[in-house]
Amino acid sequence: MTKLHVRQNRRAVSADAESLTSNVEMVWGRGFCFVGLQSCRWRVQVLSRRSHSFWKDEVKSPRALVSPDISKIRNIGIMAHIDAGKTTTTERMLYYSGYTRALGDVDDGDTVTDFMAQERERGITIQSAAVSFDWKNHRINLIDTPGHVDFTLEVERALRVLDGAVAVFDASAGVEAQTMTVWRQAEKHHVPCICFLNKMDKPAANLGLSLDSIKQKLKANPVLLQLPVGSGRSFSGVVDLLTNERLSWQQTTDRDDGRAFEVTPVDPSDDPKLLREVSEARAALIEQVADLDDEFADLLLTDFSDNFDAVPAVKLQEAVRRLTLARRGVPVLCGSSLKNKGVQPLLDAIVAYLPSPDERHHDLVRWYKNDLCALAFKVLHDKQSGPLVFLRIYSGTLKAQTAVHNINRDDTERVSRLLVPFADQHMEIPSITAGNIALTVGLKQVVTGDTIVSSKASAAAAARRAHADGGKTKKRGEQSNVLLSGVEVPEPVFFCSIEPPTLSKQADLENALSCLQREDPSLKVRVDPDSGQTVLCGMGELHIEIIHDRIRREYGIETHLGPLQVAYRETVLCEASASDTLDRTIGDRRHLVTVELTVTPDSSDSCDLDITEETSAKLTADMREALENGVQSSYLQGPVLGYPLQGVATLIQSVTVETGTSPAMVSACVSRCMLKALKLAGGQVLEPLMSMEVTVGEEHLGSVLGDLAQRRGTIRDIQSRHDNKVLVATVPLAEMMGYSTVLRTLTSGNATFSLELDAYEAMNAHDQSTLLKRKSGLL
Repeated sequence: MTKLHVRQNRRAVSADAESLTSNVEMVWGRGFCFVGLQSCRWRVQVLSRRSHSFWKDEVKSPRALVSPDISKIRNIGIMAHIDAGKTTTTERMLYYSGYTRALGDVDDGDTVTDFMAQERERGITIQSAAVSFDWKNHRINLIDTPGHVDFTLEVERALRVLDGAVAVFDASAGVEAQTMTVWRQAEKHHVPCICFLNKMDKPAANLGLSLDSIKQKLKANPVLLQLPVGSGRSFSGVVDLLTNERLSWQQTTDRDDGRAFEVTPVDPSDDPKLLREVSEARAALIEQVADLDDEFADLLLTDFSDNFDAVPAVKLQEAVRRLTLARRGVPVLCGSSLKNKGVQPLLDAIVAYLPSPDERHHDLVRWYKNDLCALAFKVLHDKQSGPLVFLRIYSGTLKAQTAVHNINRDDTERVSRLLVPFADQHMEIPSITAGNIALTVGLKQVVTGDTIVSSKASAAAAARRAHADGGKTKKRGEQSNVLLSGVEVPEPVFFCSIEPPTLSKQADLENALSCLQREDPSLKVRVDPDSGQTVLCGMGELHIEIIHDRIRREYGIETHLGPLQVAYRETVLCEASASDTLDRTIGDRRHLVTVELTVTPDSSDSCDLDITEETSAKLTADMREALENGVQSSYLQGPVLGYPLQGVATLIQSVTVETGTSPAMVSACVSRCMLKALKLAGGQVLEPLMSMEVTVGEEHLGSVLGDLAQRRGTIRDIQSRHDNKVLVATVPLAEMMGYSTVLRTLTSGNATFSLELDAYEAMNAHDQSTLLKRKSGLL
C-alpha cells in the first residue's frame, strides 16, 4: 500500500484508462504512472508504481520551501572520497524533489553545486555548496563537500554545523583513503551517518567487499537495509529488507530519468536465489538490530518470540533510527546515482533515520533559551554584495535589518539582507528560525568560527545562566561569555612564494590574499623576514594552484608562483682578527676611523657583541650606537652566500676616531673590518632541519622510510598509535619540496604528516659545494 500523488487531470483520456485527481491515496495495483503524464493504467494485482506530485516541466523555487516545525528539518552533508559520486547524488536529489528542470552531469559541467569555473573545468568539487529543498513535508538543508584531501577544511567546517551525514562509497572500491579522513571528522563531531553504496551498476561492484571494508577500516557496524537486485549492468533495483518490497527502475531508454519506479512485494514466484538471499539478509538484520538495541530485543522476545520475521516494519524502522542517532549502527543503502536508481529511497532514509536539530544536544545553546545564537562557519566574497556569511542558527530567530553582536570580535553589526542558499543562486527572505542554515549580507567583520548573538545583554544573560548551572561565582570585573566552539583549522603542509607582475600590483595582491584568507582559513600568508618573499602556505599543490587561478580570474592579477626559498644561515669556523682604517675627506671635513676586532664561533644561536672596557670608556653614546649598527648590519650578510649569521661573537678591541668624524663613517669602517674578519675565519653554511611526524599504516612504512633516506632524513623514533605507525624524524627543509604529493602517492593517500622547525645544522662539505654551484648557476 503506497501513496500516489498526481496532478489533477484536465485532459480527456481513452476509454480503457482512468483519470486520477490530485492527492489520490491508497492506489492498489501494478501500473505505469509517470509524473507529468496525465493518466495511469493498472491491473489490479499488486502494489503501484511510485512517482512525485509535480509536473515534469514545473520547477520549484526556493521561495516555495516549506518552513516546518524544527522536528522536520534535516541538516545533512554529503561526504566521500574523490569521485565517489557526491555531486551526482546531490544533483539527483534536487531533481527528484522538483528544484531543477534537468539532470546535471559533472562531466558536462552543468551541476548546481559545482558552480565555480575551476570546478567545472576539473570535474571536482573544490568548495562546499549549500542547497535547501523539501522532501515529503521535511526541509532538507544539504551541503555538498569536496572529496580531495587538499580541501579537507571544507568538510571540517560543514560537519561542525550539520546534524547528520551521508557517506557515499564507490561500491567497487569500498572505503578509500579520504573516506577514512571524513569519517574521522564526522566521529569527532559525533555526527550520525548513513552509508550509500553508489555505482552498483559497475561490473566490479561488490556488496560484501564494501561492507567488510566499513567494518574493518571505519570500525563501524553497517546495518544493511537494502539488497541489490542484479549486479553490474543488470543492476535494476533493490529489495527493502524492512518492508520486504522490491523497488525496480526499468529504464527503457538512456534518457529515462528514474523518476518513476515500481514497488512490488517480494513474491514466492520470484527468483529462488533472490528469495533465499532476502530471507537470510532480513533475518540477519533483525538479529543485528536486536543485539544493538535492547528495546527492540525486548519487543521480539515478548511479542514475536514464535516468529521474529513477523515483527512490523515500523518497529524495525524505529529501532534502526535509535541505533543511528546513538551511533551504534550505520544504515547502508544501495543504488547508482548516475543511472538514476536508488536515490528516492536514500531521501526517505535521510528523513527517517537522521536527526532533527532538536535531537542534537548542544549544551551551550540551552543557556540562550529563545534568544538568537548562531555560528558563522563560512565566508564568501561577492563583488556586488560584499562578504556573505553562512550562519547555522542554533536558537532564536534571525531577521533581516536587525543588529547582531559578534562575541569573538566584541562588535555589533547590522544584517542588511537574509538569504536562503541555493548553490550560487540565493533567495531573499525576511527571517529564519532555529535549526536552519542562512546566508547573511552586511556582516563585514565576521570570520569563520565566530559566535553571533542578538545583543551584548543576551550574551551576558547566557553567561550568568551558565555560571549558575555550573555553581561558579564570577569575580568582580571578570568578563566571561558563552561561546560556541569554532572550526578547527589544519596546519598547512605546502609552501611556495607568490609575486605580483609589477610593484604597482602589490597592494591589489595583498587585498586579494586578504579576502581569500577570510574565505579559506586553511590558506596562510606570511612574509619571510630573510628573503622578503610573500609565502603562500596551503594544504597541497592543488590547493595553491586553485588559489593562484582564482587570483587571476576573480581579481585580474597575473601573479607568479615560485619555489620556496630555503632560509639558510651561516657561521664561522675559527677565530680571526682584523683591523681597518677609513680615511675620507668630504667637503671641508676629514673622517678618520681605525677599528680592530676579533670574531669567534659561539655555541649559542644568537650573535653577540662585546667591547673591551678600555675602549668602551672612551666612546660617546653616538659612537657606541654607530659601532653596534655596523656590527649588526654585518651579521645580516655572511661571507659564503650572503645569508644571515648565527653563532658568532664579536669583540671590539680598539677604536680610534678623529674629532669631526660622523657616526655613519664609523659604522662603515666597522662593517668593512667585520667583512675582512669573517672571510679570514672561514664560512660554514647552516641548513634548517625540520622535525617531522608521519602517521602511516604499517603496510606503507617501508616505502616511507626508503623515501626519507633519499631525502637525507634521520629517523628518531617509530611509535605505534592504534593501527598506525608514527614515524618521528628530522629532515632538511630543502629536501621537503613537494613532499605532500609524494607521500600521498607512496601511501595511496593513507598518510598524514606535520612539519616544524627543529634547529639549524652545518652542511657537510659535499652538500655545501653542491649548494654553492647551484646558487652560482653551475647546476
